[in-house]
Amino acid sequence: MVLIYAESPNGQLKKAALEAVTYGKHVADMLGVECAAITLGNNVTDAGSLGKYGAARVFNVNSSNLNDLDSQVTAAVLANAAKNLNASVIVLSHTSTGKSIAGRLAVRLDAGLVSGVNALPESNGDTLLVKKSVFSGKAIATYAINSPVKVLSLMGNALRPEATGAPVSVETLDIAIPAGKVRVKETKTIDGRVPLPEAEVVVSAGRGMKDPSNWGIVEELAEALDATTACSRPVADSNWRPHHEHVGQTGIAIRPNLYIAIGISGAIQHLAGVNNSKVIVVINKDTEAPFFKAADYGVVGDLFDVVPRLTEAVRKFKAST
Repeated sequence: MVLIYAESPNGQLKKAALEAVTYGKHVADMLGVECAAITLGNNVTDAGSLGKYGAARVFNVNSSNLNDLDSQVTAAVLANAAKNLNASVIVLSHTSTGKSIAGRLAVRLDAGLVSGVNALPESNGDTLLVKKSVFSGKAIATYAINSPVKVLSLMGNALRPEATGAPVSVETLDIAIPAGKVRVKETKTIDGRVPLPEAEVVVSAGRGMKDPSNWGIVEELAEALDATTACSRPVADSNWRPHHEHVGQTGIAIRPNLYIAIGISGAIQHLAGVNNSKVIVVINKDTEAPFFKAADYGVVGDLFDVVPRLTEAVRKFKAST
């Protein structure tokens, strides 16, 4: 069995969960085994919809003790579930949650682990060959996992969710829940646009904006494109923008379908977090900006002239379709 942990913060399934189930379905078909998904907590809504994305069975461990993340408890519960269901491959999302439990889960299952995979694997007998980016995205490495149990975490936007099936009934799984050491007193979440790790279109800006009061043109372009906003580290460090928008090697690593960089020079630390984007567009008046070497498309010009024109063009195009 291929078992997918479908994250559901606040009881809502994330896009990353749908991607993971789609990925798990492909792996299960390749191995000729069943694909199943598991959710944790007693507030998960619409878990049965995971059947539409390939899960033949959907399990839930129904307990309020699992509504808040305790990585040690979550790893223990998932490990016991995997053993009870005789799962040979466990798929996680490569989110902050997935990163915090993947290692613990692999140790409990005596499993081989590859985190941040970005493509469907290949099978060579009992060995699974999986690919991931290495050296800050400059190369792709193939890892061979030959342990009986394998744990994979899937990068966001590695593949699109595919609705190929139908909803299924949710089965309750009776798993012993160990006492946790973490007590959640308060949870603060960012509401609004799609979170950066899940965003398919990202509009980002840097110090070329000159002043935080000029950020309105970035917001307007993002709104026109239904995009999520981001920024470079100097902008976040200067408190021009909140730190959760910082993308780069020391911030959030993203892989959207479209990344628009406005007034960002393209230092190697920033590129390390965004160079897996499918298409990169750079807007900068400095013809020597390093970012142009990594760009698919580049616009040399004053961003205060280019960005409003681009926003206007996007709006006109949408109005005509």
